[in-house]
Amino acid sequence: MGELLRFSAPRQAHVVEFEDEMPGAQQYRIETLYSGISAGTELTAYRGTNPYLNRRWVAQERLFVDGGTTVDFPIDGTGYEEVGTITAAGPGADMSMVGQLVWGDWGHRTSCVRDADWVQARVLPDGLDPKLGIFAKIGAIGLNAVLDADIHIGETVVVFGAGVPGQIVAQLARLNGARVIVVDPDESRRDLATRLGAALTIDPMTNDVADVVKGLTDHRGADVVVEMSGSYVALQESIRVVAYSSRVVVSGFYQGEGAALRLGEEFHHNRVNLVGSQISGVSPSIQHRWDELRMSRTVLALARDGQLNLRDLISHTVTSADSPAAFEMIDSSPSGVLQVVIDYRTSTD
Repeated sequence: MGELLRFSAPRQAHVVEFEDEMPGAQQYRIETLYSGISAGTELTAYRGTNPYLNRRWVAQERLFVDGGTTVDFPIDGTGYEEVGTITAAGPGADMSMVGQLVWGDWGHRTSCVRDADWVQARVLPDGLDPKLGIFAKIGAIGLNAVLDADIHIGETVVVFGAGVPGQIVAQLARLNGARVIVVDPDESRRDLATRLGAALTIDPMTNDVADVVKGLTDHRGADVVVEMSGSYVALQESIRVVAYSSRVVVSGFYQGEGAALRLGEEFHHNRVNLVGSQISGVSPSIQHRWDELRMSRTVLALARDGQLNLRDLISHTVTSADSPAAFEMIDSSPSGVLQVVIDYRTSTD
């Protein structure tokens, strides 16, 4: 028997048993080493605020509609940041793959079975700390936002939100040649952003962010803003911060109504371009060259080569048994919490 994390109701998480699968034809069995907790998307499922739990998604029209829901409690095995070891190969699968480390998204569970083609495309790069493989998808989300931002050398980029995706975006934007300013109310997150190369950090609770940025850019404003926090207040301030006829990349996962937005003010008068950035796709101008798999591989290669610091984003490591308490901590006491990693090795040693 294996174990997985179950949300039985809003803010109710438990570790439960499930029956392990064995690989079929052209499949591999993977035993999980590490799993990362997403403090964004997953937390909306834990809290019960995710739109899939409250409305129905119609895939053909790509619309949320009233009348039913797409997902209901209990929810098993959420999570999309996993690393594991191939322990068995099914008929027709390459036996030499057994023992290889792979990354992917199979949720907070001790094992899974996946098709051979899928697994072979996700072998962990040689020389990379296996724990850092959990950043493959959240790293792709960050890189997707940077690709949407279309950053040029010498530009000023403001990143709202210094959680895990925001820290990744800030580093990638700097690799693109930008001067990066990070905005977050949490002092420890601002300090980390500085250590990771941000030119300036701003506390939005004690500063008029738009006024500071305008003063640093000859009253022009930021060349591009990336909003990663999922706060409508931050989105409104992003609109105020960006230069005339310029771009705000909207990558945060917003919940509820956007009462903080005042779209008749700077958004309207400054011809601000809001670009939705979400991992289901990439910018149409580059979709013939980029996809999610390439973005994940790029992020992991940058980490292996020392150009992207992911290790310092890990703030807590817990056992599988402690994962319900980890969600409670992220929900109720997020200060000082960045990436939480579930270490499944400690559950089986």
